[in-house]
Amino acid sequence: MREIEKNLNGAGMRIGIVQSRFNQVVCEGLLAACRTQLVRQGVNEADITLATVPGALEIPLVLQRMAMSEKFDALIALGAVIRGDTYHFEVVSNESARGVSEVQLHSGVPVANAILTTETDEQAEERMSAKGAEAALVAIEMASLLKKLA
Repeated sequence: MREIEKNLNGAGMRIGIVQSRFNQVVCEGLLAACRTQLVRQGVNEADITLATVPGALEIPLVLQRMAMSEKFDALIALGAVIRGDTYHFEVVSNESARGVSEVQLHSGVPVANAILTTETDEQAEERMSAKGAEAALVAIEMASLLKKLA
């Protein structure tokens, strides 16, 4: 059996990030951790492109445009959907996740989904650093894997 080994070397990779501005403290924390991890893995700062959008529902459209541009090896979605008192939480959580998945399946460009869905602000703040860094690793690993499969 031939096994493709995990590769987390981001040197030479071009990464696009789409970040929601809603729940700004959490989203900025996600971005800081993500950016730090990308650079730690060898991605050049000049090869990271950030686009911000109003909220999680707008993320998939910008991801789609970035994927269609053929300028990126991988994309990252950063956002936070925190439960409120209405059904809106479910709509935003489900539709943003569906949209992110559709972008990668239709475009062939890997998308690391780091749109947090939590019950409270505290839960989101506890998870933001780990999830932001994890998204960077997922993007690099998946871009590398897809190149090896080409």
